[in-house]
Amino acid sequence: MTKDFLAITDWTEQEIRETLALAAKMKKGEIAPRPLEGKTAALIFHKPSLRTRLSFETGVWELGGQGMFITDAEIKLGVRESIHDVAQVLSRYVGLITIRTFSHDHVIELAANAAVPVINALTDRFHPCQVIGDILTVQEHLGRIDNLSVAFLGDGNNVFHSWANLASRIPLDLRLGTSEKTMPDEKIVAYAQTNTKSKITITHDPVEAVKDVDIIYTDVWASMGEKDKVDERTALLQKFQVNDELLKQAKDSAIVMHCLPAERGREITDRVMDGPHSVVFDEAENRLHAQKAIMVQLLNR
Repeated sequence: MTKDFLAITDWTEQEIRETLALAAKMKKGEIAPRPLEGKTAALIFHKPSLRTRLSFETGVWELGGQGMFITDAEIKLGVRESIHDVAQVLSRYVGLITIRTFSHDHVIELAANAAVPVINALTDRFHPCQVIGDILTVQEHLGRIDNLSVAFLGDGNNVFHSWANLASRIPLDLRLGTSEKTMPDEKIVAYAQTNTKSKITITHDPVEAVKDVDIIYTDVWASMGEKDKVDERTALLQKFQVNDELLKQAKDSAIVMHCLPAERGREITDRVMDGPHSVVFDEAENRLHAQKAIMVQLLNR
């Protein structure tokens, strides 16, 4: 296991499965490790957050430590001082660094120069903690994680990239329903396709994407830092809205997921969001348990 968790591809299939098993045990209260006893975790947030911040702060406390919330006002990475120097200083003070920021390259540089584990809590390229929580939720509701069909509808964004990373490790039938102008990173998709046990499909037809799938997944059409593009994205992606008609094309047992926050009435309707197929709030809860397991794995490496 690597020192850090910057992308799902940092871990092997076995390490991912071990982390999910650990998260499930911790959620049930079977074990309560405290690897952060007497330590502080730096929680660097350059983007607004509800689930990520609260789940990490709660998780750090439940693992015996104290979280220190740090904003861009304190740390302007690479501006006020070099990323190298920030990493060196933080490593003298804290036992763990979590960072939610824009540039993935900044996170890579921070991890390369830090002596303590660094966790990517979201960048413009990846959102690995979200997808570990997602797959824990899938395991709970569908009883397995292998060879499931997943339709991701909307922008080919950082969350989809992390799902593609997961498909490079776990056998999945992963489908992206998106427009020709909201495509994902080609290199990330190509890497996922190296896992011959997985199937990666990109389609511009929402019905083709969701036909007989086990999981329908969606996210906001314009992420943080892109809110000026909401109208443009809505015009491009409105046919990919998760609604009752589209849900009928999936399996009767299908679950609906959303990483939140949701723009209800845009990428997903209220009826689906609050309906019997939705596991959205279980998914949100599982961020806590998944991230606790990630921290334990890194701290006990």
